[in-house]
Order: sequence, then structure tokens, then C-alpha cells
Amino acid sequence: MSRPLGDIVEALGGARHGSPDLLIHRLAPVATAGPGELAFVAQARYAGQIASTAAEVLIVPPALQDQAMARGACIVTDDPYLYFARLTQWWKQQHQAAPAQGIDPLASIHPSARVDEGVSVGPFAVVGRDVHLSRGVRVGAHAVLGDGARVGEGTWLHPRVTLGERCTIGARGVVHSGAVIGADGFGFAPHQGEWIKIEQLGAVRIGNDVEIGANTCIDRGALDDTVIEDGVKLDNLIQIGHNVHVGAHTAMAGCVGVAGSATIGAHCTIGGGAVVLGHLRLADGVHVSAASVVTRSLLKPGHYTGMFPIDDNASWEKNAASLKQLNRLRERLKAAEQAIEQALQNNSKP
Repeated sequence: MSRPLGDIVEALGGARHGSPDLLIHRLAPVATAGPGELAFVAQARYAGQIASTAAEVLIVPPALQDQAMARGACIVTDDPYLYFARLTQWWKQQHQAAPAQGIDPLASIHPSARVDEGVSVGPFAVVGRDVHLSRGVRVGAHAVLGDGARVGEGTWLHPRVTLGERCTIGARGVVHSGAVIGADGFGFAPHQGEWIKIEQLGAVRIGNDVEIGANTCIDRGALDDTVIEDGVKLDNLIQIGHNVHVGAHTAMAGCVGVAGSATIGAHCTIGGGAVVLGHLRLADGVHVSAASVVTRSLLKPGHYTGMFPIDDNASWEKNAASLKQLNRLRERLKAAEQAIEQALQNNSKP
């Protein structure tokens, strides 16, 4: 399906240069875009892409307007990347069929559940006792909502999502397939060589505009709740331990692990495969590189990295062996420094 360039600019703004009747068939990456397709060039340092791309229309910043107009149609806006993000949302709305509303006859809805107007519940979904589904909520096939769960207006739970008992998620959220929210946290007390379970009596509280990736797990709290604040974005296969608190608009990439009772501030980013140990605190605006292991609290905003660089195995083994000797070498160096200092003092005496 296609949309005229004029309709795009009318909906999203920006300065249009080119015929409003020009049809856009697809949004595409700038490197592979062709006739009838729209792409973006985000910054002036990528100006070379304007000459090399075959895109029909480009979204560009004001600094690249003349170059873009010289090759053809364009949309000029202050932030092309943000414009493109909003364009993808508009494009999906234009082309996606409206979801079916109502309760599938194969779904199981407890009589005490409150289901507001415009809710859709897919086949084989289970909605437990005293659950509240707000207006416009979508519950996918085989999803399970435990007793007392709450889902805010317009939130979409994809197929096979599990929302545990008493857990809540706010408005306009998206939870992708396989995510489990509200499983027991990992709490056990050692006793005579055995592990005694600590019942997890808290829940999970998730704010508005949160997106949670496929197969991500967020454990319920032991006593207090695990908390995910507004606007948080979690990728696939993330583990959030019990009683973790994640601040507003923080984003985590795939396979991040956050151990129990860690506190992560607002507007943080954590790269894929990174680990945050339990009970630590990350201040607002902390950015952790992929595959890092955070072993201490980071109380100042900034970019942090903690990893051993990849190398061919033989070199890595030699470096690792050297690292094991660092403490011994340190002590030897201190002793040598002290000996030199003592010798200098002796030589300076009359």
C-alpha cells in the first residue's frame, strides 16, 4: 500500500519539497532504498549518502536541504531520526488492520474480572479473579493474567504473556510474547546444607508507556514491590531480579541481567549482555557499555565500561596469566620504591 507525500507531511509536519502527489510505497534504509521509497539522513556528517542513495524521497536536517533538493524530493525537519520514528508509527497505523474487539469464545474470563469498553481478549487467554482490564486493552492468545492484576488503558499484551497475581502495568504499554511478569524472586535461606524458600510476598508495578521485550522476566518483590517506572524500554531476554527499581525512561538492550534490590536511575542505558550486581545503585544518566559487569555503585552520570577485550585465545591466555601476577608485581614494585627512597635518603646525609 502507498501513501502520498503530501499526506505524510500533513500528518507529521516538516517542510515538503516535491509534489504532494508523489506516492511512497515503502520506508527503507538509505543504503538500499529505491524508487517509490522514503529514507532519512540524520546528520550532516552523513551527507555522502545523499548522492549515493536511490531513495525517491529523503528526510534531512536543514543543513542538508540544498543537497537533498538538488537530487529530488525531500522533507526538511530539525530532527530526521525523531521524524522517522514517528513516521514508522503513523505508517503502521495506516496499514495495520484494526484489532478485533471483544472476548473470544475460547477465552476464560473470571466472573469477577472487570473488562472495560473496547477490550479484546484472544483465544485460550485466561483472565483471573478481580483482574481489571482498562479501556482498549489487548490480550493475546494464551496470555495469563493472575488474580488481582491490573492493565492500564491501551496496553497490549502479546500472545503467551504472563502477568502474575496483583501485578500492575500502566497505560499504553507493550509486552511482547513470552514475557513473564511476577514470577517469584530468587530468595532462599541456607540451613544445614539446604535452601529454605523465602516466599515472595510483593508484586511488580510497571508505569505508563513501558515496552517489554520477548521472553523477558521481571520478578516480584520479596516484601516490597519490584518497580519499573514510566517510559522504560526493555529488550528481549532480560532478567530483572526481585525488588529492583528502574527509573523513568531507562533503556536496556538484550540479555541484560539486574540482580535483586539494585536501583537504577532515570535516563540510563545498559548495553546488551551487561550485568548489574545486587544492591548496587546507578545514578540518573549512567550509561553502561555492552557486556560490562557493574560491581560497584555508580553515583555520577557518565559512560562506564568494564570488560576484558576480546583477543585470539593464545594472547588472551598470556594476558590473563599476567593479570594473575599483578598483585605480586605491585608488592614488589612498592618494595623497590621504598628501597630506592631509603637509598636516596641515606645518600643525602652528610
